[in-house]
Amino acid sequence: MSDSWIKCLYLPVHNITIYVLMKRLMTLAFFFCSLAAPGFAAGKGGLDSLDYYLSKQPEFDRIKEDRIRRIKEEIRRNDAQPHEALYPFYEKLYEEYSSYIYDSAYVYVEKLLDISRALNDRDKIVSATVKQGFCYLSSGLFKECFDILSSLNVGNCSVQTQLDYFTSKSRLYYDLADYNNRPAFRLAYERLGNEILDSAIALLPAQSARYWLATGLKGMKSGNNLDALNAYSKMIDTHDYSEHDYAIATSSIAYLLRLQGKDEEAKPYLVQAAIADIRSSTKEAVALRNLADILYREGDLAHSAACIRHALDDAYFYNARHRQLEIGYILPIIEGERMNVIERQKDKISSFLLFISILLVALLVAFLVIWMQLKRLHTAKQLIQQSHANLLEANKIKEEYIGYFFGLHSEFIEKLESFQKFVKRKVVARQFDDLHNIPKDLDAHKEREALYSRFDRIFLKLFPNFVADFNRLLRPEEQIQLKNDELLNTDLRIYALIRLGISDSEKMAKFLNYSLNTIYTYKTKVKNKALHSSEEFKRKVMEIKSM
Repeated sequence: MSDSWIKCLYLPVHNITIYVLMKRLMTLAFFFCSLAAPGFAAGKGGLDSLDYYLSKQPEFDRIKEDRIRRIKEEIRRNDAQPHEALYPFYEKLYEEYSSYIYDSAYVYVEKLLDISRALNDRDKIVSATVKQGFCYLSSGLFKECFDILSSLNVGNCSVQTQLDYFTSKSRLYYDLADYNNRPAFRLAYERLGNEILDSAIALLPAQSARYWLATGLKGMKSGNNLDALNAYSKMIDTHDYSEHDYAIATSSIAYLLRLQGKDEEAKPYLVQAAIADIRSSTKEAVALRNLADILYREGDLAHSAACIRHALDDAYFYNARHRQLEIGYILPIIEGERMNVIERQKDKISSFLLFISILLVALLVAFLVIWMQLKRLHTAKQLIQQSHANLLEANKIKEEYIGYFFGLHSEFIEKLESFQKFVKRKVVARQFDDLHNIPKDLDAHKEREALYSRFDRIFLKLFPNFVADFNRLLRPEEQIQLKNDELLNTDLRIYALIRLGISDSEKMAKFLNYSLNTIYTYKTKVKNKALHSSEEFKRKVMEIKSM
């Protein structure tokens, strides 16, 4: 067992009743505090509870610092008192610092030694020297501790001083056994530690929490694991222990379970031990380090790394050199594996990002193709709509002109029949000279003028804004001005025919009774007046809207 368990064995025999009462009150307070902490009562301190307490450690440390500050204030208020009056205050400060900060604990041990020597009180000198040895032991200075404790004789000392001596010296041999791991040395050191611990057990009240704690330690170091587990269980059953006692017991139970290969069962005990260490601001402990090892083996690298880093912070805070070395061997392994996991996760993320990138490119290509198809579809739709509009316009034009030419053809037939009857009548009557007198309603020039007039009216009925729209395509000074009795002139009539889809100049010439060259001349003259090129001008003429 590597925890600083010597404090748990301090039990002034002459003050047992008061001590037990105080400890029961502390246990009750600890119980209610535990209920207030989220997740602690349920599950007896799972990893979620440990995370909570790790985040709250500064608060527990502040509580301890406040307690230390109050003791120091008492010392300042009693500074004028004799040295023996200050001894209890320095002893309290040592107790507060012994598992909290090694350097500070050593400072107050030195003060205890100075006062003891000034008083020439042998019991106090031995007690302070034992405390000095414990400081060396906690910081990993085994030789210095051995030299000091070996020089002491505790005969005729108080029971408390003897307990301090026997528990410190037994732990010295146990720690030597742990760090000199050769079987011969280990067995010899453990045997010596057990013999010395027997002397401490003999001084402790039977069946007390500290009696079972010491008995459990001896059983564990003797290889009697079942007896040790039984002793620690009985210690817990007494409900008469401090948080530090509880941390030692649960950490020891976890150690024994791990010897049996039961890491899963040991884990909750280590969690409880770590929480108790945090609550008591114990920095010289191993629960977090051992828990980190189990979590590392389970593959929970995040929690493992958090525990080992926290344990290293505690070791540096306490200034325990051997703990720093122990953790220093483990931390790179855990952090290295954690970095490997992070690298593997990065590789997975990189692969995933590559896949997402390819998918995005594919989606962009698909989107582009769809967009192009939609654009083509929209263009086709516009063409269809335009074609539909043109078709409607063409149908309307056809309807108008078909009706117009049906009427014109019918009128022409009537006039032809009238002319035929006129000729027949004159021939029958042999009035050949009268044949020169053709009826007035059969005048070809008038008929052509009437044809153009009808064409103009029907066209303007279909394209009421044609003249204004056409003029906007010409330069202002070249725009066409119609006479009062004109609907269209020859220029406009040519382009009216073009707008109706008759682009053949020969057909235009026959309809307008002009030569082909004359048609070309008219078209060229108008194009020269236009604001746009020849092709653009023709396109814009075709874009003039019907009604």
